[in-house]
Amino acid sequence: MVSAFIMIQTVAGKSEELLTAVRDLEGIGEAHIVAGQHDIIAEATGEEVYDVMQSVSTRVRDLGGVADTRTYICLE
Repeated sequence: MVSAFIMIQTVAGKSEELLTAVRDLEGIGEAHIVAGQHDIIAEATGEEVYDVMQSVSTRVRDLGGVADTRTYICLE
């Protein structure tokens, strides 16, 4: 099992709406609104790195109101 954290920047006023949408995505375990450079941090899991990078990250980026994402694969 591979875990990753996806840092999500949203367009103004979309964080709460996107939080619900991100939490509903398959492969997302948890997601939280945070203060700082990014607006939402989500924990993603998949069987392989490819599952996280292509499936989960792509689905997050495709949500309306997402301005930018950064995905960090856990090494432990």
